[in-house]
This record gives sequence, structure tokens and C-alpha cells, in this order.
Amino acid sequence: MKKIIFLIALSAVELVHSQNPLAIPPTLTGTTFNLNIQNGSESYFTGNPTPTYGINGPILGPTLIVNKGDNVTMNVHNTLTVPTTIHWHGLHVSAMNNGGPHDIIASGATWSPNFDIKNDAGTYWYHPHGAGKTELHVMKGIAGMIIVRDNIESALNLPRTYGIDDIPLVVQTKSFDVLNQVYVGDHMDTSIFVNGTIHPYFDAPSQVVRFRLLNGSSMRTFNFGFSNGMTFTQIGIDGGLLANSLPMTRLQLAPGERGEIVVDFSALNGQSIQLMSYASEMPDGIFGATTVGIVPDVIDMYANNFLNGADFKIMDINVVSPTTTPVPVTSIPTALTTYTPYSAVNVDVNRTFVLDTIRLLPNDVPNLASGPFGINNHTFNMDSINVIVPLNSTEIWTIINKTHIAHPFHIHDVQFNVLEKNGVPPVPNETGWKDVILVMPHDSVKFITKFTDFADSMTPYMYHCHLLHHEDDGMMGSFLVIDPSASLQEIEKGEMDLTVYPNPSSDLWNVQAKWNSETTIEIHNLLGEKIYSKKYSHLNENEIISISSLKFNSGIYLMNVNSGNSFETIRLEKK
Repeated sequence: MKKIIFLIALSAVELVHSQNPLAIPPTLTGTTFNLNIQNGSESYFTGNPTPTYGINGPILGPTLIVNKGDNVTMNVHNTLTVPTTIHWHGLHVSAMNNGGPHDIIASGATWSPNFDIKNDAGTYWYHPHGAGKTELHVMKGIAGMIIVRDNIESALNLPRTYGIDDIPLVVQTKSFDVLNQVYVGDHMDTSIFVNGTIHPYFDAPSQVVRFRLLNGSSMRTFNFGFSNGMTFTQIGIDGGLLANSLPMTRLQLAPGERGEIVVDFSALNGQSIQLMSYASEMPDGIFGATTVGIVPDVIDMYANNFLNGADFKIMDINVVSPTTTPVPVTSIPTALTTYTPYSAVNVDVNRTFVLDTIRLLPNDVPNLASGPFGINNHTFNMDSINVIVPLNSTEIWTIINKTHIAHPFHIHDVQFNVLEKNGVPPVPNETGWKDVILVMPHDSVKFITKFTDFADSMTPYMYHCHLLHHEDDGMMGSFLVIDPSASLQEIEKGEMDLTVYPNPSSDLWNVQAKWNSETTIEIHNLLGEKIYSKKYSHLNENEIISISSLKFNSGIYLMNVNSGNSFETIRLEKK
């Protein structure tokens, strides 16, 4: 009963707010993109304006349109007074161009990654990723969409006139404090935005229209559908086109996920409908569903958020006359692309990742619904490498969720194929190329992927929960992709002037460096297993590691040395 009252109150509030035309982010095309991260301001509510962040504007960023095979340069200039980062979510790029938390863009600095577009046609995005401020920076407005085009997608009879019949929809919910400033961490995200527009409406032509849906929220999952119950067709997921189009009436997207749908409005000219989220139909345990957690392990204030477990409007759609230019698309193709998943027959490595709570102190009793959370009993550490992956390794990753809340698991660098969810094959619209997958409470997901093209013994990629509050709290790990066939004599020297010899060796490694603070030496094999670890409070001399007495098997190893703010890696061989 209380929830019904809240919803009636929400409707009354919406009636007194003027509707706003949906903002369509501008586009940038070509191969050189100049992106200025800047302060902005928006007047969403009566009283104080809301301070925002944006890219080339007051909030959000332009849509970058690129072609598969292009070589692009992203000149990202940070005019904020605080550091930030930009991650190219879903794109297959080298670690040094990936934009993880190690790629800090200081205030006043410019970061200019250069990379080839290797992904298939699809909808990707860019957003900050690091320094414990991901949620705040994304919610204040640092995010934008990336559209990749290729010959396969271009040959299909699909809407692709941007802003007319091909529409980006960056859907977010936000929290605000009494001064109308974006506020994170209270789970009272009751304001709904599309493309940075509050109370939006869109005039859709009465023809086939394509919507590129991106869940850009920090926590909330949406269950998209239309108020008239009409059927729409999904054509794409995270990593590009599905093999075949899929008619449906609901599409659930967790934070970070994308879904491309096409909707035939040709019979609705002159009518108005709403794009909705039918959260009342979502399973418990998903943030946004009726219930998350089991008493006493619940999320504080969750039950007070009237959107949770409710069906609510995201956007009004007014259907108007069809376009003359472009010529309206009137049918939806069934076959879209050839989908060849990775084969599970010859898998190099199987890995398991456990999503669980972390005890910060021995007597802590973590909350299984609100954390703090970690992965494999660790929280993120900038100076640690959690997994080492050999280049061209085909791997099956099993993600086990031991908490009361669903976590969208995201991996950088690669797309993957879902093999099973809790032992059952995935639903059809999760059969394709994915980079985010929602792992339900006390459930598991198994996927297969391959780490191709890029190796870097120094710069890691990330895997993490895409609930940004969880990511900021440390529910993230890092992995290196290394090339075992690279020259063993190539030693990368930094501030520590690190040297290890002899290399290769059969009995010992002599480690020589300039250490003036607490130092940790770790040695991992190519499966990412830690073989050796030792911590020194202060050392400024050689350290000898006896590999014969420690029974190292013959093969390739990586030695990671962490000292103060310095981190270096050397590739070693045991003969």
C-alpha cells in the first residue's frame, strides 16, 4: 500500500514538471577526436542549479562514430580541478590505451591514446574508471556513446540516420542532496534521466526506429518495455549484432550493458506511449527489484526508494508523421550476422572468481547485501596484479556469487561468450558477444573468451563489478596479458633500476635494485598462481631467491616488485 501511495505522489510531481525534448548528443566523426572534460551546470529543479561534468559540453559527451579498421587518436584534455580517467568500455585495445585506473589524467593534462578499431559494429561507451571516484564522475556527467560501423551492419536494411531514426538512449538514475547537487551512496536514485534530460519526450516517426539503449546508471537495473505492451525486436547486445533478430516485450539491462532494439511505430501515428521499466517483474536480488537481501543483511534505505520494485516511466514517445528523408525503413531483417562462438574443446585455462564480502577487521560482520565486497577475498590494490594471462590463451572463467545482491561482472580487453548461468545455457539474447553479465545472488556464470593481439608486462587490464559504488569500494581486480615468447632479455627499468640475473636460470635469481621503502616481491606462473611472496621493511642490497630449493618447475614466470609508489615487472625463465 505504501508503494502505491509513493507512486501516486511521483505522478503528481511529474504533472507539474514541464516535459523536455530529449537531448540528442552531438556526433564526432573521423579519426582524431578532441574531448575536453569540463565543468558545467544544469537547472533540473527549482532553486540551486546542479553542478555537472561534461565532455565538450555541460553534461555527458558527444557520440563518437567510427569504422571498424580505423586508426583513431583520442585527445582527452582534463580541464577539471581534479584528476579523472576515460575508459573505452567494450573496445578491444591495448592495456596502455585502455583507460583503466592506472591511466590518470591530471588536472590540466591531456591523454592521447592511439589505437585501431577492432570491434564489430555495435554500441559501446566511454566513462571514467578510477581513483575511487567512478560513481561520482559518471553520475555528474562524464560518459558518452561510441558507435562502431562495419560492412556487415551497413549492408542490412536498418535505421541508421543518427538522431532521426537511430537514437542513442543513455538511461541513468541519480540522487541529489538538498542543494540539488549530485549525491552518491545513499541509494535514493529517484530522478530519471535520458541523455542527461529529466522528464524527456521524443517525437518518433511512424516507421521503424532504432534505439541504442545503454544502462549508464551506477546501480540500477532496468527492465525495458512499452506502456502499450507492444512487441519490439532486439538486434544487438554489448559486442555487436545478434545472429538473428529477437522479438520480445521486455529487455533487462544491468549497469554497463547495452541493447539495440528496433521498434515499428508505423501503426501508431498520432498516439503517445511511454518507454517503461517494469521493475516489479525483475527477480529479487537485483538492485531495482522489490527486495534485495535477507534480514538482517539488507541495503539501508532500499525500501524507502519508491522506484524499487515499481513500474515507472523512463520517457514519453509521441508518434508523428514518417520521414521523407531518410526513406523510412518498413521491415526488420531476421538474419543479421554470422556468429561463431569460441570452442570449449581446446581450452588453455579454467579460472574461478568468487564474489564475496570482505572483513576489513577481524571482528567485522559484513553485510551480504551491501558489503563491503571483494573478488577472491581481495579488494582492489593499484600495486597488485591478481591474474596473469598468456597471450592467445583461450580461457573459461566461472564467476560465483556468494552474496545477496546481483553483480554485473565486466571484463576489459575482450568480449566473451556465455556458456551457462547456474548450469543452464544462456537465454537467446545473451548468446553473442558480451562484456558485462549479471550474476544473480548465490548463483554462477561461466563464459569463454580469448586474449588476443595485445600483451604488456607492465600495464594491467581490469575485471570488476559494474555497480559503480561496489567498484569504487574495491570490488575489482587486475590482470596482465603477457607474451611468453617475447625476448627474456628485455628488462624494463624504472625508478628502482631493477635487474634480475642470471636469466634464464636453473638454481637462483639475484635481484638487484634500489629499494628505500617497504618492498614486496611476488612471483607468479602463467596461470596467475602466486609461487613466491616476500615482504621487506627496508632493503638496499641484493636479494637471492633460490629457485632450486623452492622447486620451481621449468617454464616462464613473472616477478612483480612493489616498492613505495613504484611497480615493476620482469619476465623470467626457469630452465
